[in-house]
Amino acid sequence: VEGNLLESACASFVGLFPIPIRYGLTIGELAHLFNVEFEIGADLHVVNLDGWHRSMRWHDTGLPWVAPSPNMPSLETAAVYPGMCFFEGTNVSEGRGTTRPFEQVGAPFVDGFAVAEALEARQIPGAGWRPVSFRPAFSKHIDHVCRGVQLHVMDEEAFEPVRAGFEALSTIRRLSSDFEWRAKHEGIHNFDKLAGSDRVRQAIDDGIDVVDLMEEWARERRPFEDIRQRFLRYD
Repeated sequence: VEGNLLESACASFVGLFPIPIRYGLTIGELAHLFNVEFEIGADLHVVNLDGWHRSMRWHDTGLPWVAPSPNMPSLETAAVYPGMCFFEGTNVSEGRGTTRPFEQVGAPFVDGFAVAEALEARQIPGAGWRPVSFRPAFSKHIDHVCRGVQLHVMDEEAFEPVRAGFEALSTIRRLSSDFEWRAKHEGIHNFDKLAGSDRVRQAIDDGIDVVDLMEEWARERRPFEDIRQRFLRYD
């Protein structure tokens, strides 16, 4: 479980309910929680998985990876997506239009070497960073050379994707004078809809340390974590 709770003022089709970014539930567990805690009242029947345990990674199941989206082509993409997806709310490419969406981020105005060096110095658990350049075939900065970083998961158990994504975002924001948040739509920043709060964007603008943010969010989501325990179906 990781990240901040969604706030009602930022609810949208992206996120409706006050749960954290990384909620640590299967789709069946989550559906059960929604149905009970938010009084949806659906005639819900959840079929338990056979032979699955919480400690298992996808590759432990022996099942093939079937991309749920054109921009979710691999397990590596899925592993980093919970944090790197937030670049969608900025003028920095999230790697769409390349073979490594969400694993690499950048823009023509980013110094990838400086960003990689700064991120390595942060010693983010389970994360490795290297400078890259790429030319998106579509989406942001199409046909322009973007410089930035690629995120490598070095230790699956230690890796915290939400922290890694916000660390990358905060670092690029600090080191890139041409960085911008995407324009507001219907009075709300696109980033705020993704993050479920305007406090994340404001904290990054104010230069607040991501570690301090993560600690604050951990305190705020304790009630959710207590609720979550009641809906866990697997060891």
